[in-house]
Amino acid sequence: MEGVVLLSVLELWGPVYRRTESLKHVNISNKEVTASSRHYVDRLFDLDPQKVLQGVMLLYLLQQETSSTELRTECAVVLGSLAMGTENNVKSLLDCHIIPALLQGLLSPDLKFIEACLRCLRTIFISPVTPEDLLYADATVISHLMALLSRSRYTQEYICQIFSHCCKLQHWHSCGFKSLPQPLLCANGPDHQTILFNHGAVQNIAHLLVSTSYKVRMQALKCFSVLAFENPQVSMTLVNVLVDGELLPQIFVKMLQRDKPIEMQLTSAKCLTSMCRAGAIRTDDSCIVLKTLPCLVRMCSKERLLEERVEGAETLAYLIETDVELQRIASITDHLIVMLADYFKYPSSVSAITDIKRLDHDLKHAHELRQAAFKLYASLGANDEDIRKKIIETENMMDRIVNGLSESSIKVRLAAVRCLHSLSRSVQQLRTSFQDHAVWKPLMKVLQNAPNEILVVASSTLCNLLLEFSPSKEPILESGAIELLCSLTQSENLALRVNGIWALMNMAFQAEQKIKSDILRGLSTEQLFQLLSDSDVNVLMKTLGLLRNLLSTRPHIDHIMSTHGKQIMQAVTLILEGEHNIEVKEQTLCILANIADGTTAKELIMTNDDILQKIKYYMSHSNAKLQLAAMFCISNLIWNEEEGSQERQDKLRDMGIVDILHKLSQSSDPNLCDKAKTALQQYLA
Repeated sequence: MEGVVLLSVLELWGPVYRRTESLKHVNISNKEVTASSRHYVDRLFDLDPQKVLQGVMLLYLLQQETSSTELRTECAVVLGSLAMGTENNVKSLLDCHIIPALLQGLLSPDLKFIEACLRCLRTIFISPVTPEDLLYADATVISHLMALLSRSRYTQEYICQIFSHCCKLQHWHSCGFKSLPQPLLCANGPDHQTILFNHGAVQNIAHLLVSTSYKVRMQALKCFSVLAFENPQVSMTLVNVLVDGELLPQIFVKMLQRDKPIEMQLTSAKCLTSMCRAGAIRTDDSCIVLKTLPCLVRMCSKERLLEERVEGAETLAYLIETDVELQRIASITDHLIVMLADYFKYPSSVSAITDIKRLDHDLKHAHELRQAAFKLYASLGANDEDIRKKIIETENMMDRIVNGLSESSIKVRLAAVRCLHSLSRSVQQLRTSFQDHAVWKPLMKVLQNAPNEILVVASSTLCNLLLEFSPSKEPILESGAIELLCSLTQSENLALRVNGIWALMNMAFQAEQKIKSDILRGLSTEQLFQLLSDSDVNVLMKTLGLLRNLLSTRPHIDHIMSTHGKQIMQAVTLILEGEHNIEVKEQTLCILANIADGTTAKELIMTNDDILQKIKYYMSHSNAKLQLAAMFCISNLIWNEEEGSQERQDKLRDMGIVDILHKLSQSSDPNLCDKAKTALQQYLA
């Protein structure tokens, strides 16, 4: 519809366009050109949508090759000014197809016009309402932009800025802050990083890091920080690039020295962080331990601006997320753990703030600060028990996490859950602080209604709170957790299925018979089979772990097998016959060994010749783990002190089991040898 309106407006304005053009021939001055373009700009800001549409005249003039270059340049400048206005301005310009018009302008031989088009493109692409993919719609655009990099310092600055704003990762992340996959191919083809890399971005931009222009150096640095992020291919390339005889990592290290501007220090620290996480730089390299990490800790101090503190903490959280030693070093650098507590003190009390602008600024960044602090605490406490203790002992820390779980901002909630998850790995804290603050209550509330990314981390945390030594286990059970977890096992999201079944497995460990029955009832036989045939090995392993925990202690084994025996034996048969790895088959044989330990349940094995043949087969398997698991089954079946043992021993002897035991008693594997001898003694007793 808008296209039709646009046409009619252009038709309507045709005479005006011709009048403007005719002015060229009487040597119209720049002031007059500005005055005439101002007339169009005023219309673009007008509240009347018809007049706004008339303002697209500027775009029309910009695209007319018969217009003078001066006039077209002026149009690009004015459109750039307009794009600096509201997001609605940018949306209007996008609707009028400003990007193809400006990209077309880049084919002009006139450098000033090219620079004006690039400046306008830069302003439009910086806007959050502009889809980055518009830059990649035409395959020739990136090549042309690379070629324009050599034209002037302005083309270098604007093009690098465009690239860094239009280089977005096109995959999402799972539990951690960022996982480290190779760049994925999305439905539309290669992702932005790959496209830019394949067009020679590294080679074309590297030399700009030593440009005489600060703005060019800065934009080139920002470009590398987004190109290298989560991208091993780019990072491995960057580490070997030479510029004026110096390797890029050395140039980045120089850029994060204290005498450099803060934005330069931060951005070069981000580059080195990405390269380190991608494996291009070792975590114990001095440029990480002695330069990057201390620089990022500095960025967390009170002296820095709030936005710098946010960026510093988030980058540091990412740098140390998976490395124990870096976590330890960071935790003892400049009292970081205590320093981060200050992140929760914004906005300051209103009485202390006389400046309304300051209050507005503090309010704006308060959420971001809390999110960044939670993320960094989560990384710091990921592995070390002493660090977790220090974090929890920081003023009001548990209260802050509990409050964070119910914040309106999804990002803060997610970061708070991640922090809680990290701290929940501590046995000591599960028994003390977690119980004192009843963190299970807000956690259960989060699990009732949250986006998947929060659900994944919250359910992981719940897995830890359900471990047998956790005092929270009982109240969680009483609050209806079984139903919730059973529903998670039906999720299409793999991580949620894994966590749901994992939590149930922890719940079933050494549990009362009633809880075990409730789990089986909540899951249903159909769902259990669904999980046992899941294509993901983690789901399968956790489901087998759940079954193994359900089938422990004799009365429980007998009770469960009396109600679900047929289905469980069917599932065991399917897995032992299927194409599964050693761990899956070992776990399945261990379930059989548990069933064989039941009083009445063992008859389900003894009356199933198919299963007995499978146990015999695995006793002679090439893998010692499977042999050992099969031997446990046999031992439990032939144990002397139990009723009916003689009949079972006779049946198994007739099957050739004793011959295999004699053979295994000569095994070079001490475990197999001992187990075989113990089993043979049952025959001799």
